Amino acid sequence: MSDAAALLAAASAGDIMIATAESCTGGMVSAAITDIPGSSAIFDRSFVTYTNAAKMQMLGVSADTLDAHGAVSEPVAAEMARGALTHSDASLAVAITGIAGPGGSEHKPEGRVCFGLANATSVSTKTVEFGALGRDAVRRAACAEALSLLLDAVKQVLPKS
Repeated sequence: MSDAAALLAAASAGDIMIATAESCTGGMVSAAITDIPGSSAIFDRSFVTYTNAAKMQMLGVSADTLDAHGAVSEPVAAEMARGALTHSDASLAVAITGIAGPGGSEHKPEGRVCFGLANATSVSTKTVEFGALGRDAVRRAACAEALSLLLDAVKQVLPKS
């Protein structure tokens, strides 16, 4: 079973609605989820916010946060995830912002991706250094990581059997 199919099964069992806020993945996470029949039971919406302006306008990311930390940062990923919850009917949101490549810098190398995961009571963040694998591979790896984070979060709230 794919991660997206497992997520659909688990979120359905927990009556959990999901939203995504994506930058470097450009909608890949929402596409992976909606590729699965029945995903409308657990998927509310996606925000593809590639520019800083879109992050601010659609998700309420603070200009001060962007100025202080840059778009590829855990603080921005956290604000993206919170914004996706605020602007949706979801109870769980994942956010992805990163440098898929080519390019990057000494301080923010190619392959660095920051994730945010938000529910009604908390926000957590994580940074993964995928390395300079090439644009397509970084984006696919980031999509897989986001699906895994969502699945782990859903499993934590399901009753233990």
